[in-house]
Amino acid sequence: MKGVQDVKVGVLSFAHVHAGGFARQLDAMDGVEVLAADPDTDLAAPGEVRGKDFASRIGVNYVDTYEELFAWGPDKVVVCSENVRHRELVERAAAHGVDVLCEKPLATTPEDGAAMVEACRAAGVRLAVAHPVRFSPAYLAVREAVRAGTTGEVLTVAGANNGYMPGARSRWFTDPELSGGGAVMDHTVHVADLLDDLFEASPALTVYAQTNNLLYEGRAAVETAGLLTVTYANGAVLTLDCSWSQPGHHPAWGGLSMQVVGERAVLEMDAFDQKVHGFSETARAAVELPYGVDLDALMLRSFLFGEGPVEVTDGAAGLRAVRIVAAAYESARTGKTVPVAG
Repeated sequence: MKGVQDVKVGVLSFAHVHAGGFARQLDAMDGVEVLAADPDTDLAAPGEVRGKDFASRIGVNYVDTYEELFAWGPDKVVVCSENVRHRELVERAAAHGVDVLCEKPLATTPEDGAAMVEACRAAGVRLAVAHPVRFSPAYLAVREAVRAGTTGEVLTVAGANNGYMPGARSRWFTDPELSGGGAVMDHTVHVADLLDDLFEASPALTVYAQTNNLLYEGRAAVETAGLLTVTYANGAVLTLDCSWSQPGHHPAWGGLSMQVVGERAVLEMDAFDQKVHGFSETARAAVELPYGVDLDALMLRSFLFGEGPVEVTDGAAGLRAVRIVAAAYESARTGKTVPVAG
């Protein structure tokens, strides 16, 4: 039974595919009381369950409007709306003096991201961004080795963040007016955030990118594949495959891997490969049985209670990732290497 001193957490929108998981995990935590609101369901795909019906399905308390949710007096909120609607909800939380965890990417443009960071700074509230891979034991082992000097100076990083095309579950992901872009917007930011932490905020300087939508051709109005080369002020170079290239029938939604090449050592990590791999003769298909930690749960507990080995990504770091994405789109448009705005 929830107690009178519980942390009150509001979930703003069920648009994002992670919203239901966040809401369920929060509701299951001792010391947490959850209330959700999802009034902006006008853009949901036919057959997509949203609003009160979705809240009933996952078993969380629900109100019809954001006004009612803020009148409830939340201590913290989690924003899970379409990307383009992040700014208005974060600024609303700031105006109510409420700490906010915003789904990634922080914003669809650097201008919106900067306004969100400033609104929260001026209001004296915390702005965090949902980049759970910082909590991966594999990443933390890489981080420890780099910080200890085991690798020597990092020279290059080869990263890949692949996954399903999310538009199959939530149509807005493939609508550029709501998502801000496709695979580059969706998947660049996770690896960019890891390197922002690994390099201790050494800034990205330039980006060269190529994109196409040959994958799922005719099913998406955004790019479904992207390749980036990013140079950093510390001399390191990142190459990144950020494509929606995981087939829909694969047992795993996707994954994030990095190879970090240093002067004295090469480190390899896969953030989501804590699994037993096998094959089901009955199903005639590959199977994967995960046993690893839940990165979303670790991130949420860090945001709520300050627990865990690292802190949740802050708004400033989220904005730096958005600036890399913006430079990538400009590079793909012009065919040139583009400087990252500072």
